[in-house]
Amino acid sequence: MSITGRDFISYETSQNMLDLLQVNNHRYERVPLSDALGRVLEQDIIAEFNDPQFPTASMDGYALRHADLELGELTVLGDNPAGHDERRELQEGESIKTFTGSMMPHGSDTLIQIENVTFENGKIFINEMVHKGNAVRPIGEGYRAGEVLIERGTKIGFAEIGVMAGLNQVMVKVALRPRVAVIATGSEILDLGENSDNPAQIRSSNNYTLAALFKQAGAEVVQLGTAPDDKDAIMKTFENALESADILVSTGGVSVGDYDFVKDIIPRLGAEVVYKGVGIKPGRHILVAQRAHKFIIALPGFAYSSTVTGILYALPLIAKMLGKKRPYKTVAAKLQEDFKKRSPFTEFTACNIVVEDGEYFVNFKGKKVGSSAILTNMLDNSALMVAGEEDKFLEAGTYVNVILLDEF
Repeated sequence: MSITGRDFISYETSQNMLDLLQVNNHRYERVPLSDALGRVLEQDIIAEFNDPQFPTASMDGYALRHADLELGELTVLGDNPAGHDERRELQEGESIKTFTGSMMPHGSDTLIQIENVTFENGKIFINEMVHKGNAVRPIGEGYRAGEVLIERGTKIGFAEIGVMAGLNQVMVKVALRPRVAVIATGSEILDLGENSDNPAQIRSSNNYTLAALFKQAGAEVVQLGTAPDDKDAIMKTFENALESADILVSTGGVSVGDYDFVKDIIPRLGAEVVYKGVGIKPGRHILVAQRAHKFIIALPGFAYSSTVTGILYALPLIAKMLGKKRPYKTVAAKLQEDFKKRSPFTEFTACNIVVEDGEYFVNFKGKKVGSSAILTNMLDNSALMVAGEEDKFLEAGTYVNVILLDEF
């Protein structure tokens, strides 16, 4: 193993190669709008009509002709409640009491709010003038017919639900969730609920961390638990998983140890290794393989390493299968303190993000420096700061790229 990174492809190359992989996408299903929250759109949502379709009152008041305000008083013809199909047409000196959301009467061009007038004996007296078009929503203020309101690949949130409800979108075409199988390998791993008298065993967390990460990114997850360091057992588990899963993600068994079997099993499954070994810290022994339109991503065993590499290599494939434009959001942020790299590789360091006056800042307060096993560094809404291969010492005030971990 070279400490200079010559035995590994660069991070940028690995991402370019990942981007070129052909995946099964444009797979979809139709679901009721009420079940679409969190899913990814497989169609553009296009407005079929203007919103509003006619001039509409935006508050309670009196509809009138703006030129008639100079008269000082106007006759009130009656009420125009919301939802009423108003057919009267205003003439000079007339007004109609009109409520929020109501169609503006024909002939009117302005609404004067109730607090600006005095009503007496069927007339209103103007106490305070308003500008022409006051409190009137024009045709198409919200959107115009033919306008793309929500693009394909958008993750559906509350606002998207509301807009589609306004368009009477009963059923929504959404991308099928890619199925991701997750397994942690290693005889030292103790699954949740299992008991052991062997103090050398450690509690499994990787498969649960990754399962939650992939679900958050929009995948359907098959939790396979743990597997001991046994070639035949791992081989059988992998083969079964690939029957139904689009992506198989494992942790452990990809390094250079005598019991690191995963790297040897993958070629036996008929999968082609896309690459093994990337110049990154943590997780440089990552392996990506492909069998037809299915993928195997073998991640390191340490908790922080497997989580970071899961973000960097599994999330882009999930995003491609869903038709999303990006797997996560990356921003430029300014260092609030000096940073010294610990390796010659591209490094991903857990950090804190602070937003002040719309600008992002980075610090490392409370983050522990140590091995790649410290998953607690990712608590408290942390982010990942990216330091390139050529970076060595970054002074406070330097701009760096940061992967945000709250928008998958």
